[in-house]
Amino acid sequence: MAEANGLPRYSVAQLNQAIGSLLERGFAPRFLIDATISRPQLKKGHLWLTLVDGEATISAVIWASQLAKLSHQPAEGDGVVVVGKLNFWAARATLSVQVLDLRPSLSTVLRQFERVRQILEPEGLLAAERKRSLPPFPAAIALLTSVPSSALADMLRTAAERWPSTRLYQVAIPVQGQVEAEICRLLAQVIERADGLGIEAIVLARGGGSREDLAVFDGEGLARLLGASPVPVVTGLGHEDDTTIADLVADYRAATPTAAIVALLPDRLTVLQRLNQSRSQLGQALSFGLQAKRQQLASLKAQLELIRPSRLLAHQRQGLQQRRELLEALSPQRLLRRGFALVRSPSGQLLRSIKQIGCGDPFLVELADGRLQAQVTHVPPAQKQPPPCKPGPWNAA
Repeated sequence: MAEANGLPRYSVAQLNQAIGSLLERGFAPRFLIDATISRPQLKKGHLWLTLVDGEATISAVIWASQLAKLSHQPAEGDGVVVVGKLNFWAARATLSVQVLDLRPSLSTVLRQFERVRQILEPEGLLAAERKRSLPPFPAAIALLTSVPSSALADMLRTAAERWPSTRLYQVAIPVQGQVEAEICRLLAQVIERADGLGIEAIVLARGGGSREDLAVFDGEGLARLLGASPVPVVTGLGHEDDTTIADLVADYRAATPTAAIVALLPDRLTVLQRLNQSRSQLGQALSFGLQAKRQQLASLKAQLELIRPSRLLAHQRQGLQQRRELLEALSPQRLLRRGFALVRSPSGQLLRSIKQIGCGDPFLVELADGRLQAQVTHVPPAQKQPPPCKPGPWNAA
């Protein structure tokens, strides 16, 4: 480089090299760009595209070696967050962004979520009434999550603490990148073998991550497979505020993987406490029931005692004795034994008045030990003087 009139002089190559050196010294080696994908073109395995934001554009490239590693394959109009660095080709003085990593932006994820939701909702796949209740004491469940992971460790620990008798089938699934097809393949295998293994519920879980990381669970294919599961599905994806299409289709949506296990498995200590309470209540109920039966039996025994034949016979005898005594008290014989007598006509008619018999009429006098034959010979003075009596047939005697 030579100077003329105090100004630096470059060749084209020297100028481009100086620009390149300046960029290398003055710009960050890596940076993030919020942009929208425009005109993506695949050439010789490399993906060339333009990053735009409505005000400016810049060229970008994803080399073939890096393109295979990306979790998201960008398409026209996708909002993305790019991890990149500057590439400056000195020979042509052209500048572009070399993409080191690329993820969909939140707006793109939410747009995909809404698109799939609008497809599935009219079919009733997201309806609350189709959701099934969870088994109260599942014999076996399948855990679909990344292995190893803190989410799996938390679920295994929680399951052992709450209900260790449940068999746990661990199914390792990928949770990063374009892995929906692989998740569907593994899920289909679990569904196919669920009946033979006695699996009563499926847990689909992923711990942590951003909403963009959960975009793999927004796929339509995965949603339809979850909806066709013959056993209830529980999801525990991301954080409490994150909702995916899989969450909407699942029979139960838990806030976290650990919460999914808590919702699915009973707590053995709580169950034991309830059993003890039930046993106590059952004992009290049996005690009260036996006491009531004893009282009922005592009452029936008392009633049987009242109607016992010997007792009834004694009661009847007592009644008869009372009636006999009453009859005895009212019997004419009792009066006769006391010195009274009954006066009857010869025909046996009881005479209650002197008007029923006249002077000289025969009559019978009934005493306690026999009868006497008699004849009227006199009427008391208080009565009208009767005519003189004539001797009757009994006077001859």
